[in-house]
Amino acid sequence: MNFSLSRRTFAASAALLPIACSKAGDSAIGGDDKTAVTDPLKGPINPLVKNRADSQVFRHEDGNYYLTGSVPEYDRLILRRSKTLAGLATAEERVLWRHEKTGPMSGFLWAPELHLVDGKWVMYFAAGPSGGGEDVFRIRTYAIVCDGADPMTGKWSVLGEFKMPWDSFNLDSTSFVHKGQRYFAWAQREEGIDTNSNLYLAPMKDALTLSAEPVRLTVPTLDWETRAYKVAEAPAVLVKNGRLFMTYSASGTGAVYCLGMLTIDENANLMDPKAWTKSQKPVFATNVETSVYGPGHNSFTVDEHGNDILVYHGRDYEKIEGDPLLNPDRHTRVQRIYYDAKGAPDFGVPVGNGALPERFTPAVRRDVMLSHDGTKLALAANAPLPQTQFREIAGADGAVQLSPILLRDHGFKAGQDGTVTLAPLGSADLFLREAGEAKGTVRFVSKSDSSKALAFAGDTVKLTDKKDPATSWIAG
Repeated sequence: MNFSLSRRTFAASAALLPIACSKAGDSAIGGDDKTAVTDPLKGPINPLVKNRADSQVFRHEDGNYYLTGSVPEYDRLILRRSKTLAGLATAEERVLWRHEKTGPMSGFLWAPELHLVDGKWVMYFAAGPSGGGEDVFRIRTYAIVCDGADPMTGKWSVLGEFKMPWDSFNLDSTSFVHKGQRYFAWAQREEGIDTNSNLYLAPMKDALTLSAEPVRLTVPTLDWETRAYKVAEAPAVLVKNGRLFMTYSASGTGAVYCLGMLTIDENANLMDPKAWTKSQKPVFATNVETSVYGPGHNSFTVDEHGNDILVYHGRDYEKIEGDPLLNPDRHTRVQRIYYDAKGAPDFGVPVGNGALPERFTPAVRRDVMLSHDGTKLALAANAPLPQTQFREIAGADGAVQLSPILLRDHGFKAGQDGTVTLAPLGSADLFLREAGEAKGTVRFVSKSDSSKALAFAGDTVKLTDKKDPATSWIAG
């Protein structure tokens, strides 16, 4: 049986305020799209936290970031806190609760998710009994509750089992508030439907009880949803541009694991399954070029600049020995979310290990963006997102190389005429990142010739006098 548990709910508008993001929880997702001109090498580095799967990250109104997720031993519920997103990598980790010695919560603990419900911190999780055999997969949803206002210092105890409408395998629950109503979304097996799990939604009465019969939002039937297992699980909600976007994870937990997405107008009836539209292709999947396999079980948060951030887990390699769920190398990863012309999220591809990549627009020409086609650099208006993402790789004396995420072993190199192309990193040039001539911009000055910098030059990039306005780039 397949398990992929964890869905995080975070809102991009005041209309949808997930527990961990509401006034009583976290600040909501979806601030204005702000340009970060700070050095990405000082920000989050992927993987953000190793060996933590099904990760939930959110920024609370106290200004702190919180992280929880599944541990490889599946024996405890953990929580980290940091003032910065990057700081979660080394933040102290507190054990909130351990599985019991016997009974229905004595086996594996899966996909915890922290919410502030009716003024109390509640952590939902899935658990089953120990002892081996088929009974291990008698997975149900439970909750623990904190007795204080600080989830890192308060005492945690069992609140109880969540009361599902029927008794069957269920997991990956999340909660969010939309237009004043709190909802519960989760994955569950339903008798008479030949799947491992489907997605369900219902309004909540309290932390453990629904207030109405649930609706079935989707059943995994598409090819990419039914590889290895027939799975739709781990819902996470993002509100942006007048719509609710519910991502979910599909298929088995190996390299075929991926994200699908449901979409609904923010003013529609969330309890009407026909009002939701389903992506016919995965919106986020394994990428060989960036070497991230089986990305999924996501959540949403914001960075320190208000930009929306996708949180997910993924492995660095494809082949797994034994059961994928017993493999410890699903690492927590983060990356910036961008939006297409219609306002829908474009997640692109998993960006791979290292500093978060950026996109660069010439300050003197705002309708094009730096991109590449193979080893050729170009300035284009509509290049696919992954072809416009470049990351810094640290070099000596504060210098950096610039490398496209789809060609991890290549970097920028200037020819004798100053034209810049992509070459193997061993021969690529070094640059110093500086503030550009225009306010809020950056420029990359040649390490070997401090009078020159990378500049927009029509449909390509050249090294030119660093005082030229064309050397100023908007990074985002």
